[in-house]
Formats: sequence, C-alpha cells, structure tokens
Amino acid sequence: MKQIILLSLTLILLNGCSVKPWVKPYERAKLADPIMSFSRDPISSAYSRHVYEAREGARGADISAGGGCGCN
Repeated sequence: MKQIILLSLTLILLNGCSVKPWVKPYERAKLADPIMSFSRDPISSAYSRHVYEAREGARGADISAGGGCGCN
C-alpha cells in the first residue's frame, strides 16, 4: 500500500513539473515593464545598472558590450 501511495505521489509531483507556462507575445511587453522589477525603485535601478555596465565595459571587467562612453 505504501508503494502505491509513494508511486502516485511521485507521479503527481512529476506531472506538475511537465507543464510549461507559455507567455504570449502580446503579454511580454507587460512583463518587461520596469515596474515589474523586484526592486523598490525600478527606474532608478535601471539607470544605475546602465551606468555600471558602461563603466565596467570601459574596464573590460564585465560581460557588457560596447565602450565606456554610454553611447551604445
């Protein structure tokens, strides 16, 4: 009896992993909005991230593309 319960529980858990959520193309704009960020101030953190990437791109210490001028 325990084996049947364990097998059914395993199948239920594996069935939950097989579902792939699909984001429609028209929903991606809403998900990419800066307001959907986890930070408290998403606009400010996006600007700070841009400045950081521009500076690190100048030094070559990050994977950011482009130079350090911020014109990319």
